Amino acid sequence: MNFIAEINIMPHKELLDPQGRAVANNMKNINLAGISDIRIGKHIVMQLEAGSEAEAKEKVETACRKLLANLIMETFHYEIKAL
Repeated sequence: MNFIAEINIMPHKELLDPQGRAVANNMKNINLAGISDIRIGKHIVMQLEAGSEAEAKEKVETACRKLLANLIMETFHYEIKAL
């Protein structure tokens, strides 16, 4: 079976997000007021083959834990859909 996984990786809320802070601080320069906090992360779309949805989830978990996310600084969430 073919699946598609949509993965969102974000910095832990407790950690400073310098990229997000820089973007938030510059919103006033483009006349966008009232924006106080921006967090910037990664969105990954992965197509994979697996025998079942459970196997697909296991593959995505392994990819996130071992390669895609730095678990010391980031969290991840994902959705898997059959194609």
